[in-house]
Parts: sequence; structure tokens; C-alpha cells
Amino acid sequence: MNTEHKTQEQLATLAEHLRVRRVAILREWRATVDRDPDLTTGSALSRTLFNDHIPDILDSFSRRLQAWPEEINAQEQGQEDEGMTAHGLHRWQQGFRLRELTREWGYLQLCVVDELESYARAHPEVEPATLATALRALTHLCVAGVSDSVEQYWQLQQAEAAGRLQELEQAVATVNEIETARAAGWHQAAHDLRGGVTVVSVATSLLNDDEVQEPERRQSAAILQKSVSSLHTMLDNLIDLARLDAGQEQRTVAPFDAAALLGDFCLIMQPVAQTHGLSLECEGPGSLPVEGDRAKVHRIVQNLVLNAIKYTPRGGINVRWETSQESDTRRWMVSVQDTGSGFNGALGASVMNRLRVATQGAQQIEATAVAEGTSSNQDEPAVTLASQSPYLPSSPLQEQVGEGIGLSIVKGLCDLMDATLEVETSRGQGSTFRVTFPCSYPQ
Repeated sequence: MNTEHKTQEQLATLAEHLRVRRVAILREWRATVDRDPDLTTGSALSRTLFNDHIPDILDSFSRRLQAWPEEINAQEQGQEDEGMTAHGLHRWQQGFRLRELTREWGYLQLCVVDELESYARAHPEVEPATLATALRALTHLCVAGVSDSVEQYWQLQQAEAAGRLQELEQAVATVNEIETARAAGWHQAAHDLRGGVTVVSVATSLLNDDEVQEPERRQSAAILQKSVSSLHTMLDNLIDLARLDAGQEQRTVAPFDAAALLGDFCLIMQPVAQTHGLSLECEGPGSLPVEGDRAKVHRIVQNLVLNAIKYTPRGGINVRWETSQESDTRRWMVSVQDTGSGFNGALGASVMNRLRVATQGAQQIEATAVAEGTSSNQDEPAVTLASQSPYLPSSPLQEQVGEGIGLSIVKGLCDLMDATLEVETSRGQGSTFRVTFPCSYPQ
């Protein structure tokens, strides 16, 4: 038997061993991540959502070994690439920081290396060339995974930056509107001053003559008041986002009753909704003791509710909170549902659609696990690659102003709280945002 044929047989045997040991490798991977005090986001996820697309990626590694010295076919390569890209997208949605994601990949590589070395010790007949080939294939796979994940984060940052640019352009347009109104007022005043005897006497008469000047004054004052209020809110949002981007926001974990916080918030917001002709309902258990940053939870829900009010022309908003049904981790969830027109392809569309695709992928993973009898508290997760959904049709720009920066703020706060943000939205049927928080945080 020549050397290449022997290596091929040993790699095929090793590939089958890795398939059998997949669950144990995944279990050790999560345990390794949990032991790192700097990696806290994954502890809030169920086993199914934590493993995500990694089981399929490990299967792809086995197929690579099985196919050696040939490459895997184009369809399998495409599925592998989609799985890595979807994993990066889901980790972004789940609140993972880029540093956490790359270290998580590193730990996965170390766990597989440990398994390979353990296999080699138990099977001394394995040639060094066989183990070297397997390690090279593993390195290639992990480098590709890290690269695709970092690329996803870069694209998401570009999308958020584009949304902020749109916001700033809208602010400039608002300033231009103020300046135009002001210039028109000065033009009218200059025209009237030409008929007067002196500058002082004509200016005085204009200030006291309601028939000549008051409508223009009222119109300019109304535009000015509305625009200044809009600019104030926009600048506050930009400052919040800048603080999040600069890492100046820190979470302060302490026990609090989420039900009391959300109930009081809804009570205060009901008059605001009523002034827009909307209802605001809330439902959930009367008490929900959790740990977390009370102020930041309040800010997340406040942003979501205010956006819902802004983009809901009729009907109402429902705020709901409950504990998670997962049995392997304790989480709690708050959702904000509106009866608006749904988010479409304008400002913030890139961020929104990535959230939509990530949400659909996560739901598909969970649904497949339940359908195949592998619920999230069992060891063997069932995984299906997320399908890419088409973007929703575009709607007028004025209906979408504020989506990009508002979503970026909510997403940034969710990342800080190790929380997962999901969205379901369809044209004409409203939107539902769900935020899932850990019930407790590592000390």
C-alpha cells in the first residue's frame, strides 16, 4: 500500500471518529468558552442557539478529510460558506462582540486539536503525515470561519454608518429649511422697509402690524420650534451612539423587578400613545425578579416603544414580558409589537434586513431541533442553514427617517447587556421586536 493510499484510509477513519465524537467536542467547546471570564454572552444562550451552525461546520471538516486528496464539491463548499456567514450574522444578532467571536473560534480549534491528538495517542499506527494533513485542513477551516465572521461584522458596521449618514443628511436638510424660512422673512421685511421713511419707523410698524407680518412670523416660529425639537432628539441619539461606539457605556448589574419596571413605563407612556390616537397595552407576570442594568433595559424598551409610536399611524402597541421556556438556561424576554406598516427598504434597511435574516435563521434552527426531537436541553442539536430572505419593497424616505440610528442604539445596548435582538416584520402588518436577556450575569 502506497503512502498516499494509506493516508487516505486513515483520514477516512479519523473523519468517522470525529462524526461520532461531535457531541462531545461541542460540549467541551462550550465548557471551555464558559471557563473564560471575559466571554459572557454565550452563557445566556440555549445549547441549540450557542452551537448554531458549528455542528454543520464540523461535519464539513469530516467531509474534507473523507474526500482527501480531492476537494469537496462546489455545493458542499457553498453550504460551508453560507454556514460560516450565517454563524457570524447570528453572533452579531445575539450580542457577541467581535473579540468574543474570534476567541470562540480559537477555542473551537483548540478543542478539535485536542481531539485529534487524543486520537493519535490512542492509535499509534496513525502516520504523522495523516495528523499533519488533518491539522492543516482544520486550520484552513477555522481561518475561513474567522475571516467570514469578521467580514460580516465589517458589512454590518458599514450598514450602520450608512444609516447615520442618512440621519446627518436629514439634519442638514432641516437646518436648510430653517435658513430658507428665515431668509424669506428677511426678504419680506426688506421689501416692506422700502416703502417706509426710516428703518426704525418701518421696523416698528411691521412688528405691530398683524395683518402684514404675523402669518409669516407664526409660520417661521412653528417651523423653527419643530425643527429645533427634531434636531435636539437627533443630536441626543448621535451622542448616545457615539458613547456606545467609544465603549464609554458600561453595564451596572443589580437585582430588580422587570415586571414593575415595564408596568410603570407603560403607565407613563399611555398618555403619549393616546395623543397619537394609539392604544398601548402591556401584559406579563406581576413579578419578574431578574439581574441586569435597570436603566439600560428601560432605554431599550423606551426606544422601541417610541419608534413604534412614530411609525404606527393607527391601531396600537403591545408590550409583553415573560420568562424563557428554555430548560438549560434562564432567560427573560420583552417584546414590543405594533400595528404599523412594517419596516421597508430605506434608512436602516441593511441593519433591519440582517436582523430579519438572523431571526429567521435562529427560528429555523430551533424549529428543526423541536421537529426532530432534539430540543435545546439535549446534547445533539439539529441545524439547518438559514435561507436568505428577499428585502421588503421600498417605501418613501419620509416614512423611514430614524430607523438606522434608532436600531443602532438598541442593538448597541443589547450587545452591552448580552441580549439577543430579533425582529419580525412584514409590509402592512406591523413589526414585533423581541429582546431576550439573561436572568443573571457571571460575577
